[in-house]
Formats: sequence, structure tokens, C-alpha cells
Amino acid sequence: MKKIILSTLILTALYSCKKEGQKMEDTAVADSVSVTDHTAPAAGAYTSKELSPENLGKYLAQKNDTLYVTNFFATWCGPCMREIPHFKNKMEELKGKPVKFTFINLDDKSEWNSAVKRFAQENNLASSIILLDGQKLDPTFFTTNFKQWDGGSIPFTYMRKGDKTDEYLGMMTEEILNSKVEALLK
Repeated sequence: MKKIILSTLILTALYSCKKEGQKMEDTAVADSVSVTDHTAPAAGAYTSKELSPENLGKYLAQKNDTLYVTNFFATWCGPCMREIPHFKNKMEELKGKPVKFTFINLDDKSEWNSAVKRFAQENNLASSIILLDGQKLDPTFFTTNFKQWDGGSIPFTYMRKGDKTDEYLGMMTEEILNSKVEALLK
């Protein structure tokens, strides 16, 4: 019963963000996460993958010399869409450096092969997007992986390099993203 109530609260909070769309274009940096392919062979360039909450937790806990920038978003979330160009600019700027950008999509599963696929293709981000079924999340996922975020709203960005972490709830400006990335790369 608690899982049903929590899932309902999470979905309600996530859907409270108005659906807005914005087209953007640029290049993507592939991420090395062990995941299951969730695309049909005919999908072509669309290669986003599904990841379980357990495996996502393992990914978020990686401690090495790579800076992992993980953004939780949904295609219907206006602030999420407005911050994507900042991430894409930073991805291009840091191309070839030990930095991995991953976008965790929280859209409803019914949107994965339509809205999410369209967004991924239009923005050339399919290889950097991980699909996460919000129905599988429980309170321990949030308390285990984050200090601040309880899953109640997006966008949310989590960064880790070694033992250093940073969490940011809300839409990031380019200046905030740059300062946080620079601080963790030092």
C-alpha cells in the first residue's frame, strides 16, 4: 500500500510541471552504463535504454576520476526542457574529457516510444538517455542515493566525482551548471 501511495505522490508531483516542449540540437556524449535495450530494431538512431532503480543506484554510486553529471527530467516538464541546451553546451565543451552526462527520463512508459523518442532524436541525445520506470521507485531509492531529493519534483541534477557530490533541485542556468562542474573538476 505504501508503494502505491508513494508512486501516486511521485507521479502527481512530476505531472504538476506543465507540459512544454522546445526543440534543441547538438551532439551527445555516450555513457557507459550496463542497461537493457528498450528500443525496437526499426527505431534506427533511437537507442535509449531502460535501467532498473537498483542498477541506477549502482551507477550513481560510482567513485572514480570521472565526473558523472546525471540529470533527471521529463519531456513534458518546461523547466527540464529549458535547461537541456545548457547541458548540451557543456557536453560539447568537455568532449573527450573524463565527464559523462546522463539524462534519466521519468516520462510515463507509454511515452517512451513517442515523446521521449522524438525528443532524443531531435536533440541527438538517445545514447545519453536512460529510461526509468517511476512505478518501480520506492522511498528507499531516494534516501539511499540522495541527501536532498525525495523525488517530489524535477528537474534534479546529481553530480559525483570520486567522493565529492553535488545535488541541485530545480532548473539550472548555464552559469550555475558551469560553476558546479568547474568546482567538481578541480
